[in-house]
Amino acid sequence: MNLNLTEGDLLDQPVEVIVNAWNRNIIPWWLLLPQGVSRAIKRRAGTQPFREVARHGPIRLGEAVLTSAGRLPFRGIIHVAGINMLWRSSELSVRQSVKNAMRIVIARQFRSVAFPLIGAGSGGGSPDRVQSFIIDELSSQPFGGDVYVVRYSKSR
Repeated sequence: MNLNLTEGDLLDQPVEVIVNAWNRNIIPWWLLLPQGVSRAIKRRAGTQPFREVARHGPIRLGEAVLTSAGRLPFRGIIHVAGINMLWRSSELSVRQSVKNAMRIVIARQFRSVAFPLIGAGSGGGSPDRVQSFIIDELSSQPFGGDVYVVRYSKSR
């Protein structure tokens, strides 16, 4: 695996698929005010990926679902349930989200993927701790492609 730690915008990474830090899909997406990564995706991709993820129904904590990328230039978006019903992330939810997202990446033979810091925004996790969980979990994945772990920073 070629691991790249970078700062910037998840939606500007040179990858085939991105990961969206989502919720458990219990509350209809159209009732939520998306924050962070989800807000950026909705603005640039449109609502199609969120309509698709809604069709999957409730998602178990740490599970992952693949949708189209809407108007974004990617081959897909992997939505992970990285926060619990109290809108909090944990080491378990982050690690399971990474593991299940990578299962999709490997099964669908994507060559590159970009992860946000799952659960570090509205999930309340420490960015440094979340990043360490993600990197550690990625180290056990049998993947030969490019992986970007993106710490958000505004464009200059």
